[in-house]
Amino acid sequence: MLTNKNRTTLYTGVTSDLYSRMIDHKKRKHPNSFSSRYNTHMLVFFESFHSIEEAIAREKEIKAGSRRKKEELINSVNEEWKDLFSEVAQW
Repeated sequence: MLTNKNRTTLYTGVTSDLYSRMIDHKKRKHPNSFSSRYNTHMLVFFESFHSIEEAIAREKEIKAGSRRKKEELINSVNEEWKDLFSEVAQW
């Protein structure tokens, strides 16, 4: 999940290459995308899965949840909502 610096917008997505996808978000590679329009470039939550099918199912589950549930999920692993990109970059 990504957010902007004011934490007003959340973006949930799925990818097979989180590092490359984050570079795209940070560089605003797709200027008309939701992420670029709302400046969601801070990675505040992520999970890894063995299959794309599992990842897509989880993405749908998260997207169907309320804002409160998403915040609780983020807070469960990242109370400060710090940008976790540096952790991904070390993989």
